[in-house]
Amino acid sequence: MQTTQGPSEVLFDMQPKLRPLPACDHYAGNAKFLEKVLPLRRQWGPLFDITLDLEDGAASGEEQKAAVWAQQSIESFEPDGRGLGVRIHSVDHAAFRSDLDILLAKPSPQLSYLMLPKVQTVEEVQHAAFEINRRCERNGENTSPALHVLIESPGALLDVEKIAGIAQVESLSFGIMDFVSHFKGAISDDAMRSPLQFQHPLLIQAKTSISLACHRFGKTPSHNVCTTYKNTESVTADALRARTDFGFLRMWSIHPTQIRPILQAFSPSESQTAKACSILMKAQTANWGPVEHEGVLHDRASLRYYWDVLARAEKLGVALPDAVRPWFSKN
Repeated sequence: MQTTQGPSEVLFDMQPKLRPLPACDHYAGNAKFLEKVLPLRRQWGPLFDITLDLEDGAASGEEQKAAVWAQQSIESFEPDGRGLGVRIHSVDHAAFRSDLDILLAKPSPQLSYLMLPKVQTVEEVQHAAFEINRRCERNGENTSPALHVLIESPGALLDVEKIAGIAQVESLSFGIMDFVSHFKGAISDDAMRSPLQFQHPLLIQAKTSISLACHRFGKTPSHNVCTTYKNTESVTADALRARTDFGFLRMWSIHPTQIRPILQAFSPSESQTAKACSILMKAQTANWGPVEHEGVLHDRASLRYYWDVLARAEKLGVALPDAVRPWFSKN
């Protein structure tokens, strides 16, 4: 008798469950940039995240004004299944606490996550989580926004496993420009972009360490920006290398023209999706035992791979056959 259980119910009992995030994280530092990208969000839905940027978006001396803008933008954001994120200031910045005081002054269901930059140690992340949770408890919220962490220094890289292991941490991002700058000229500035960003030994180590730590603890590794934003082919090429060579599941965008290329690069192809559907439907008929497909034997190890392909396709809005749709209603 064929089981009615779906892949997510039977294939991942021994692995940390990854909460899937949109494959693109778009940064908007002010009202003008936010207004440019909102029409795409309304058109496409929550296929990509929008992060309001208080760190690089706020002019010196106007940090509280920027935080108020972010809080008002979040409050007025029309629900579409996912809220907005905010990059706050680092824990050693004078505006860190005021950012949190303003953003978390009252319950804010449309605030999905906070991005913490300039991290040096795991203790800083723990301190940030404590300050966030304390304010949420004070304003009556039962849950706190997730914490995303920007790894952009050798110190943070040393603690990357411990940081990824923090329950509230949902994603780790690589900050390539600050990371390269940390070496005080010992690494060429060409390493901030392709092709050297994928070839330099120190950057290979950094990206590999972030990706491995995330996959170990069921978190989402997010790749750094492509600064040549006018060339969409470069954006696509960077996104493909980040995904296929380093295992990243998400990438930053700094211009609306980058969003679609990133989403396409992280989406499985039609042939990959069709193959995953065929294999998994055969496996369900066989009660998730070993199956043969086109002369190749598949057991639960490879079935997990194809379910991840299918889950990524669904998250990115790829059209799927009706036969597999019930699997996603059980997630």
